[in-house]
Amino acid sequence: MNIENQVLGLTRLSDYIKEFLLKNSENYNENDVDFELLLKKSEIENPWFTIENQKFALRQWADLLTDENIKSWLKEYSLSKTSKRVGLILAGNIPLVGFHDVISVVLSNHIPVIKLSSKDRYMIPFLLKKWNEFSEGNVLFEFVERLENFDAVIATGSNNTARYLEYYFKNHLHIIRKNRTSIAVIKGDETEEELTLLAEDIFRYFGLGCRNVTRLFIPHDYVIDRIFESFIGFQDIINHNKYANNYDYNRAVYLLNQEKFWDNNFVMLKEDEKLFSPLSVINFSRYSSLEEVKHFIAENEENIQCVVAKEELGLDSIAFGEAQNPGLDTYADNVDTMKFLSVI
Repeated sequence: MNIENQVLGLTRLSDYIKEFLLKNSENYNENDVDFELLLKKSEIENPWFTIENQKFALRQWADLLTDENIKSWLKEYSLSKTSKRVGLILAGNIPLVGFHDVISVVLSNHIPVIKLSSKDRYMIPFLLKKWNEFSEGNVLFEFVERLENFDAVIATGSNNTARYLEYYFKNHLHIIRKNRTSIAVIKGDETEEELTLLAEDIFRYFGLGCRNVTRLFIPHDYVIDRIFESFIGFQDIINHNKYANNYDYNRAVYLLNQEKFWDNNFVMLKEDEKLFSPLSVINFSRYSSLEEVKHFIAENEENIQCVVAKEELGLDSIAFGEAQNPGLDTYADNVDTMKFLSVI
């Protein structure tokens, strides 16, 4: 396959997505109508995939897939000289979460053999078809219901599922991904703008992604009301039926168990040392010294995808509002997919 055409096709795909997102329905052509119907179909099958969140994911990819970004990413790797079939078992927790794996396999000179998530069945096939068209037929891929005849595999599942996947694929080269989540560390002098950006890191995709913040660290004397005030822009999230069901259930459990929590009628804050929190709940703890935070990160490194904090804290962190804006060289579970693909 011709990688120059593949890269060109990706940049054309980026332009195509940008043009679509800039239009309103009155200016749609036939292709645009098909695109919009696909978004609606995805939302009907999986209500977590709201059109707003699908378009957010598309916008992130469109901004990322520039010629400069792609070539800067690829120059760090030696691409495989022999094309292999790479099985992909994709997740479906947030829109297009498996697209990075697909792109990585294709640009590594391999063929992705894709088992789609039942929660995300339409957008990736649509984008792959468009990419192939824009690449003059230089993108090979295959969709399957069951993985067979493959040379390596990249699979994503829950921690429980991962154990079975590790066993099932023990005789194949593989990357098996597990559950992860993200944390944020508040220094105490954050601006209102920074805290509002933190709300984006928490609520985008309803908090279902591994890069969503589910655990906060706040200084001992920090006023929790400041956090709630920054969440106001996402108050309409409670109008989403599935999210509201989670909120009502978790609130009822806490009340029944007489557990202490803070509530603003659409999300709860709970003082809890656990890294993972239920949907609609954010766990938090107060810290006296940064060493406590560093110790927690070290103890939970395998389960933390990213840390959101001010750079000055020295925590190998990303800025507020950047959790859902990973680069092409940002890999799930911090395992370099491209390096893996270059040696199979």
